[in-house]
Amino acid sequence: MARIRYATAGESHGKMLVGIIENVPAGLEIDGDFVDGELARRMLGLGRGARMQIESDSAEFVTGVRAHKSLGSPITALVYNRDYKNWERTIGANATEKDRRVTAVRPGHADLSGVIKYDFDDARNVLERASARETAAKVAVGAVAKLYLKALGITVQSHTAAIGIAVAPPVAPADYADINARADKDPVRCLDGESSKKMIDEIRYAALSGDTLGGVSEIVVCGCKSGIGSYVNAHGKLDGLIMREVGAVQSVKAVEIGCGVANAALYGSAVHDAIYNAENGGYMRKTNRAGGIEGGMSNGEPIVVRAYFKPIPTLKNGLDTVDIATGKPTVAASERSDVCAVPAAGVVCEAAVALALVRALSDMLGGDTMDETIARYAAKRSVRQ
Repeated sequence: MARIRYATAGESHGKMLVGIIENVPAGLEIDGDFVDGELARRMLGLGRGARMQIESDSAEFVTGVRAHKSLGSPITALVYNRDYKNWERTIGANATEKDRRVTAVRPGHADLSGVIKYDFDDARNVLERASARETAAKVAVGAVAKLYLKALGITVQSHTAAIGIAVAPPVAPADYADINARADKDPVRCLDGESSKKMIDEIRYAALSGDTLGGVSEIVVCGCKSGIGSYVNAHGKLDGLIMREVGAVQSVKAVEIGCGVANAALYGSAVHDAIYNAENGGYMRKTNRAGGIEGGMSNGEPIVVRAYFKPIPTLKNGLDTVDIATGKPTVAASERSDVCAVPAAGVVCEAAVALALVRALSDMLGGDTMDETIARYAAKRSVRQ
């Protein structure tokens, strides 16, 4: 079986978004309720815009699944845009309307570079695809990846670590159980009550000011055996795969594995995770500053990833720009947008991490059927017995 890979297609206000994931072994249980639940989680969080009041995302599987089981062929999931009815004459192959053009390009977006790259005279051609609405398709195929990981005993969860200047205290490994169930109950998906209140205040102040906010999401993976990934070459390194997928999520400007940022200022003796014999055989660590990855491979500890999001660049009070139609200074266009998307973006990054993991695992395990894949993973040695 070849490497698991995926692609997405579709525009923000188009008829639908499409996610395709291929080379998933046959026999994986495709739980539609779980997939739709992940899409619902992507819509969570204080600070979301009016679009979330319109959409009610659900995935329709149209290829690669029969009787709720994967067939081994490419799996295609469709997520329809309810707002399309208001944009049908503007978006799509048969569109005729020329209004809703965007020429006052927005700083921080793909607008200006995109219109120059493709020789467009309307940034609408760029922003419709560059929009974070694309992440609905990514979450749909990421949910399939999560189901694959779940079959191997691996979980991917997230919580909000910071919004603006409000920073939550670190989460101890002992508290990794049921992160999502706890975080999803909070308006900003924060696990600490006092920090949550401060984050809510930050978002409300930004909204009143016509501004936006970024922050940090922490993604935690539990249940991985050691040896996922490779030290042999660059394209097989697990940390590289994860950073590439998370870094490609809209608004992410930095990705951290473990205590990567803080470690840069410390001596090696204060950074590296010492190795000890485990009581039940195998080996163990008392710390996890490496974030579960060493030498491009998982090391048996929880994998901890942090995604750093810039503030959303579509502001109610537009920034200074130039109108590409007239060449004159103006104020940037204001598309419908969020004040803060960090809580929901954490869910998107879960999908990104899951997709990176299944790529590495499929490289290592192969398997035409899930039974083969599960058996091979069970037989794989690990530093933990």
